[in-house]
Amino acid sequence: MRDMAPGVARAAGRVAEAFGAGNRLYACGNGGSACDAMHLVEELVARYKRDRPGLPAHHLLDAPTLTCWSNDYEFDTAFSRQVEAMGRAGDVLVAISTSGNSRNVLRAARAARERGMLVLGLSGRDGGALRELCDELLVVPAQATERIQEGHITLIHLLCELVELTLFPESA
Repeated sequence: MRDMAPGVARAAGRVAEAFGAGNRLYACGNGGSACDAMHLVEELVARYKRDRPGLPAHHLLDAPTLTCWSNDYEFDTAFSRQVEAMGRAGDVLVAISTSGNSRNVLRAARAARERGMLVLGLSGRDGGALRELCDELLVVPAQATERIQEGHITLIHLLCELVELTLFPESA
């Protein structure tokens, strides 16, 4: 993963730039990736390592919203519906999928692109279909889901640390 450092730094810079411009970050994923999306958001809203103001981040995993939309319509559009409702040009969507082929994550990425949002993907294997929908894609060089997920949490921590250092250098 060391070879990913330039991409991680570039992605973190773009996320920090979005926050600096007053934009928000949204994150989504399924299963373990859903937990990673929640972890990313809590590190941004609360803090990662430094005492600093909270950053406007939200995961698209609110249970009532997910189950309401999925029950009345379909699960494949549960994330994209939320992007349509809340996402604005300049916001960031972090789309997490170990395979890069989760249908509901892909639809969210498409909806984000249509709104002029920055799409940052976290994937594994060959990046899957997510590769074509991302402005920045960080692909963990692994095939096994558990190794990819371990890589994702490392990437999430690096992104949070770099965003904090960029936006709040005085608290370093």
